[in-house]
Amino acid sequence: MYKIKVNASHTFNISEEIMETLDVVETSTNHYHVLQDNTSVKAEIIQTDFNKKTYSIKVNNNTYDVEIYDTVDQQIEALGFEIGASKQVNDIKAPMPGLILEINVKVGDIVKEDDTLLILEAMKMENVIHSPREGVIKSIQVKERETVDKNVLLIEFE
Repeated sequence: MYKIKVNASHTFNISEEIMETLDVVETSTNHYHVLQDNTSVKAEIIQTDFNKKTYSIKVNNNTYDVEIYDTVDQQIEALGFEIGASKQVNDIKAPMPGLILEINVKVGDIVKEDDTLLILEAMKMENVIHSPREGVIKSIQVKERETVDKNVLLIEFE
């Protein structure tokens, strides 16, 4: 599922299935022809910032600022991290209420970005919490099999 914000005022959710059915043809570099509901649309990508996942797109001579968030981006945002920002995160908080199933680190461990820190079960789904940056684990505020509420401090970095 993709979350798309247009001009910071309109938000749309679009599934991968819908994305695959789009009738889009690239006519030249950054220029596209889109056919939607028997209507022809010309689109041009004017500017991109891959790190911030922002794009300026001209559609039929109207310019739109678009932000595209995939599932991972939405999880990062739910965890309270800033997408595309430098990763100076000093603590990990629970993104939702749940049960700590497994803790994969201990105090003093050196972790790399994307290392698995812990697994949080919420609504019968396992959510793997990854490290947002390299660092040393300063403290672990929870134990396995403990239930936590949303925004409860789980792990701190030095």
